[in-house]
Amino acid sequence: MTHYKVYGYRWVMLVLFMLIVAMNQLLWITFAPITVDAAAYFKVSDLMVGMLSMSFMVVFIVVSIPASWIIDTYGIKVGAGLGALFTGVFGLMRGWAGADFNLVMMAQIGIAIGQPFLLNAITKISASWFPMEERATAAGLGTLSMYVGILMGMVLTPIFFAIYGLTGMMKLYGIVAIAFAGLFLVFAREKPLTPPCEAEGEVRALAMDGFRLMFKSRDFWLLMVIFFIGLGVFNSVTTWIENILMPRGFTAAQAGDTGGLMIGGGILGALVMPFLSDYYKKRTPFIILALVGATFGLIGITFATNYAVLLASGALLGFFLLSSGPIGFQYGAEITFPASEGASNGWLLLMGQISGIAFIFGMDGLKSEISGSMTHPLMGMIGLMIVALILSSRLKESKILTANQSVTASGLQVNMVPVNSSETNGHASK
Repeated sequence: MTHYKVYGYRWVMLVLFMLIVAMNQLLWITFAPITVDAAAYFKVSDLMVGMLSMSFMVVFIVVSIPASWIIDTYGIKVGAGLGALFTGVFGLMRGWAGADFNLVMMAQIGIAIGQPFLLNAITKISASWFPMEERATAAGLGTLSMYVGILMGMVLTPIFFAIYGLTGMMKLYGIVAIAFAGLFLVFAREKPLTPPCEAEGEVRALAMDGFRLMFKSRDFWLLMVIFFIGLGVFNSVTTWIENILMPRGFTAAQAGDTGGLMIGGGILGALVMPFLSDYYKKRTPFIILALVGATFGLIGITFATNYAVLLASGALLGFFLLSSGPIGFQYGAEITFPASEGASNGWLLLMGQISGIAFIFGMDGLKSEISGSMTHPLMGMIGLMIVALILSSRLKESKILTANQSVTASGLQVNMVPVNSSETNGHASK
């Protein structure tokens, strides 16, 4: 009979990680709700202010693979620690940049470099600290912090801008960023004294060997296409939500409410769906369910003329589309074993960044020149969502998950042991 320990410090690790991820995403979205005011303050065009956010997608494409390699080679303390350091230092630098747009852009790029070091570590942390039956939940909470950061940025930025002005607000965000970074760097641990599951289940291939293993998996190729479509849809719809709705007579405030409900629905979905996936020990049915619900939500966003229907559609789209992310991350880590979690996580996110840029510019290029309507590109994305749904029906269930279920059923015992600082301070790091 195999015994292993699951330490209470895993929740400390997860909270530390969630704080710095949420702050990174808040810094990313800072200028989106105040684009016009920021443009006037920096004396640049609205497009240039938009580039402050767009830079994150571009930088992610360049840095994602090296970040995954560093996470897999040197571990969480170094990999995610670099993400925290970039977020804190350049967040603070941006706070003291004042009205110098070039300096703000340099700081924004520095924060953007930190993003893949954090986001690509989500499944690495869940695998290092959490047992198999809690990993989708842990990945869900890690992903949830992304959505919380975005929502807080959208809500708090206009409030703090009105109270402190742009310079004061950026300084406040910079101070909080360096504080959260410091907490992570001081208190984060590489891994517990003993693994959360059988030791052989944690042996992972690194770097190029892992990439070769991943790309031999048919299901991982399908999953990358699904992420390419799903994240591309989300990024483009949230970017153009006002332009999508105003030709149908909705106001900017109503568009903002719809976007907020999308994020709010995603937060709820990231809490509920991964938990259910862990509870029932299934991945693929929940991926399929998420794509079905998200497709209906996108149809509502595309054609709704009633405000109540529009709000319900936004909530539906966010709930299902965003909840599929953490389940997909965990599924990808399981089906590509023994490739590393950081590598699979990074490639899936990379697909979404590439499609986000392509879909954002594609929607703008395909909108009606007369009315500005985006119905036609939205209909194209509905078609792509149906393709993703068909592909998801061909995914095979995770063998690691089903094998773990069989072992658990045959009598494997889990000792839930709380851990104090003395238990974690002395363990070996990668």
